[in-house]
Amino acid sequence: MKTPTILLCALSPFLLLSASAEENGEVIPLWKEGAPGFEDRKDEAEVEENGSVTNVHYPTLTAFRPPEDKANGVAIVIAPGGGLRKLGMNGGGYEPAKLLASHGYTTFVLKYRLSREPDVPYKFEEHVLQDGQRAIRMVRHLAEKFKINPDKVGMLGFSAGGEVVSITCYKPGAGNPDAADPVDRLNAKPNYQMLVYPGPVGIPSRLPDDTPPAFMLIAADDNHTSVLLNLMHRFREIGVDYETHIYARGGHGFGMGNRSKRQSIQKWPERLLDWLHDEVVNEIPK
Repeated sequence: MKTPTILLCALSPFLLLSASAEENGEVIPLWKEGAPGFEDRKDEAEVEENGSVTNVHYPTLTAFRPPEDKANGVAIVIAPGGGLRKLGMNGGGYEPAKLLASHGYTTFVLKYRLSREPDVPYKFEEHVLQDGQRAIRMVRHLAEKFKINPDKVGMLGFSAGGEVVSITCYKPGAGNPDAADPVDRLNAKPNYQMLVYPGPVGIPSRLPDDTPPAFMLIAADDNHTSVLLNLMHRFREIGVDYETHIYARGGHGFGMGNRSKRQSIQKWPERLLDWLHDEVVNEIPK
């Protein structure tokens, strides 16, 4: 059996380059002194095994910049899946981040705390939500540095990462204008959402009127197909724009599709790029 790799969280106060553990991206702590109430755990070692990370106590963003001649000013926060027990940082994190960056998007892979990992103190609707909201606020705070439009900050989630996207999109996100930390003064509501085979958690019984427009994708033989079917109906009820792709086969967890034998699954990222081009970058009217 492969021996797990221990990843030490020895980050600089705000921003650094970490070539090995973070796939050559720029690592940005969500809170430089550690997550509120858990500052004493920020230096605990993470565990990496087979591309997944556990024991996350110091949430971060890993940023990937697009080529300057392709940059379009759009930012995407990416939440990997893993059932809230681990984080699949490659197929649901770094791979989509690098692909989207190559097409002009500034991407940020979110390493969030895991509420279903055994023996952790974290709760989904409190600490995971806190990480999702802080991630959106942090990206807007860094908009000038990364040359992005703070009104074009979206969120992409795979599997349980889709649940992180959902709760971040559907909870109130207004900032606190009196907050001591300038990051907390900013709005945490994403401008758009992208859900790839998402789980059902994080979706309230009633969607808010300011629900962001959505791109959604799943395979019909996935146990969570009903999540998208229900969201489609509810989006229509409140007039939210959406695009949905339901493939005949593909199962769950196909990532960016490069390990599938099915051409439709292999090419699904093209559908996402089309939607982003039409609905976010250029906002082509109906």
